[in-house]
Amino acid sequence: MQFSTNEYREAIVLAKRIIPCLDVRDGRVVKGINFEGLRDAGSILEQAQFYNGEMADELVFLDISASIESRRTTLGEVLKVSGEVFIPLTVGGGISSVERARDAFLHGADKVSVNTAAVNEPELISRIAEKFGSQAVVVAIDVKKVDGRYIVHTHSGKSSTGIEAIEWAHRVEKLGAGEILLTSMDRDGTKEGYDNVILRQISTSVHIPVIASGGAGNLEHLYEGFAEGHADAALAASIFHFRQHSVREAKEYLRDRGIPVRL
Repeated sequence: MQFSTNEYREAIVLAKRIIPCLDVRDGRVVKGINFEGLRDAGSILEQAQFYNGEMADELVFLDISASIESRRTTLGEVLKVSGEVFIPLTVGGGISSVERARDAFLHGADKVSVNTAAVNEPELISRIAEKFGSQAVVVAIDVKKVDGRYIVHTHSGKSSTGIEAIEWAHRVEKLGAGEILLTSMDRDGTKEGYDNVILRQISTSVHIPVIASGGAGNLEHLYEGFAEGHADAALAASIFHFRQHSVREAKEYLRDRGIPVRL
C-alpha cells in the first residue's frame, strides 16, 4: 500500500522518533568528525541487534564510501541486518538507480536514502517514488555553511554543489521525496548540538518529515532539535554507539520534557 506524503506525515506526526545511524565502511560501523577522521564504532550486526532491543524507532544504514567509490551499497551486510531487526530500516549509499533501490528493498530495506545521485539526476527521486511510494524515499541533504549560506554537498561531503539547502529541500519535496535527512557537516561528530537554524528553516517550510542529524552530544541536544529545530525525528550515532546514553534513556528524558515519543 502506498501513501501520499501528507498521509505519511500525519501517520507519524504524533510521536517524535529517535533513530540511531550506522555509518558503515569496510564492513564496520565508523564515526568521524565533520565527515573526517573515522574511528571504529563496532560490529555492524552487533550494533543493529543492540538497537533493535533498545526501543529505537528506526535504524539508518549508510554505506558512506559507496558514492565516492562509485559502487553499490554492501547489500550482503544489509541482508544480515534486516534479518535481525524488526524496526524500519533505511539504507543509503550508492543508490543511483531504480534498480539499485529495488535491490536494497529485496535485501530488506524499508526505505532508501539518496543523496549524490539525486543531485546529479533529480528525476531519480520521482522514479523511485512512483515505483515504491513516497514513504520509501528519503533524500539525504548534507549541508555546510559557506559565506553565511547553507550549501548542499555530495560524495560524503567531498563536493560542493553550490545549491542552497532550503532551495533543494523544496525541490525534493515536489519531486516526491517522503522524508528529508538533514545533516550539518559543520556539526557532525562535534557533539555541539544540531544546527537548529537551518533545521528550523527547512522543517517549517516543507510538508514532509525532517530528520535532524549532525552534532548530537547529549540528551539536551535531542530536545533542542525538536523544540527549537522543529524536527520530526532525531538521528544520533556517537552518544548511542559508545553507550553514553541509551535510546530508552533518551526517550524518557524527552517525554519528561514534554516531547511525545513512543515508549
